[in-house]
Amino acid sequence: MRELVFLLEERSSKALLESLLPRCLSTEIRFRLVPFEGKQDLERQLERRIRAYQNPHARFIVLRDQDSHPDCKKLKKSLSDYCKKSGRVQHCLVRIACQELETFYLADLGAVEKALMLDKLAAQQNTRKFRDPDRLGNPSRELRSLTKNRYEKVAGSREIGKQLDLENHRSPSFRNLIAGIRRMEGELLALPA
Repeated sequence: MRELVFLLEERSSKALLESLLPRCLSTEIRFRLVPFEGKQDLERQLERRIRAYQNPHARFIVLRDQDSHPDCKKLKKSLSDYCKKSGRVQHCLVRIACQELETFYLADLGAVEKALMLDKLAAQQNTRKFRDPDRLGNPSRELRSLTKNRYEKVAGSREIGKQLDLENHRSPSFRNLIAGIRRMEGELLALPA
């Protein structure tokens, strides 16, 4: 079975991917979203979950926020080490949302505007602050402020995921996530049916 399994830090990531993946993946690829109860829970269970997964052809994408971790590359290596210990590292890919998942949304204010039915948000996209949202210190607080508290993590993620431009390049971490999904999809489509 051609299956792409997402191991996620939290439920808001699941909500985003539920609405984004049907627009991104071939109908020949089945996807499964496995949210954990935060980053510690994800790290504690990651190796065991991958090792115990029954489908030998499954591919795994681990998605976690960088949050306050000082070094994105060290964080990615640490998560990759858990994947390596599972014995299935060649089927795993780690992606980090720099700084938080909300960075993806701040990179596409047009999508936020449509999803939350707001006015004049997209016009702010070219301001200095939102040209490179991966550098913002607290994207979730910024998004709540920008939307006057209309953004709610899970419901907002679900609605914004329906609108996000898959070709948006303002957030390198979003671009890397989409490229990783497409790469894993390509590997799965190359497998015999």
